[in-house]
Amino acid sequence: MDPIPPLEPRLVILDLDGVVYRGKQPIDGAASLLGALRGRGSMVRFATNNSMATRAAYVDRLGGMGIEASIDEIVTSTSATIDYLRGHLPAVRRVLAVGAAGMLDELRAAGFEATAAVEAVDPDYDGGPLPIAVDAVVAGLDPDFDYLRMAAACAALRAGARFIATNADLRYPTPAGFLPGAGSIIAALRAASGVEPLVIGKPEPGIFLSILERAGVEPAEAVAIGDNPDADVVAAHRAGIGSILVLTGVTDEATALALSGERRPDHVARDPSGVASILGLTLR
Repeated sequence: MDPIPPLEPRLVILDLDGVVYRGKQPIDGAASLLGALRGRGSMVRFATNNSMATRAAYVDRLGGMGIEASIDEIVTSTSATIDYLRGHLPAVRRVLAVGAAGMLDELRAAGFEATAAVEAVDPDYDGGPLPIAVDAVVAGLDPDFDYLRMAAACAALRAGARFIATNADLRYPTPAGFLPGAGSIIAALRAASGVEPLVIGKPEPGIFLSILERAGVEPAEAVAIGDNPDADVVAAHRAGIGSILVLTGVTDEATALALSGERRPDHVARDPSGVASILGLTLR
């Protein structure tokens, strides 16, 4: 690629898995990159499509890797969903949740009357009206997803509840391979209910737009760093912000060079030191 002049964004948004760490292992140089960004005065946000853990859990996880972060700097697809509901659907108060305990905790902490789908019906549920009224079904990744949860959620959707998906990743990487993602659950609910979901997480721009609004930063003043062209890069384009694809996660160099359209990043970096060079920083 042609030489690229250094950028000096006011706001830098980093994906987590594949950019800051891989599984339980921090990526070499990521902590130094974050230190250099903070030292220059850039605002830093961490954006993940994962809806299963609370933001506090991510603060603890990063702290264990020697990376300081505050809850306000962590944005999950659940917290972005909460921001969207507050800003665009203020009448939604009663929520049926299809997701892990972390998502339920975040919804309740934000003031929503959230009921886990599995708790809305008894094991002998026959498909009739739910015993509770809900304004929306919020669905994310749920490792315990089963037929009963699907039946309860579809009953709520057919009764007129809004369908909000935290994200639509069909699969996600693990050190051993891939597991079904939230998108596989969203697809099942969509097929069974006939209701189209509103997707908040990447590749849709909602999660980045939420960050920009809270930070008071214009899209032209921000850059997103991610490892997945189908999620991070596409979301950045749709939000109108710059993108750096880093080759420490799911994308290799040959794939990166062949990308086109919305999947083509503005910049490609091999690792955190390459990102620092693009951003005009020197790592210690």
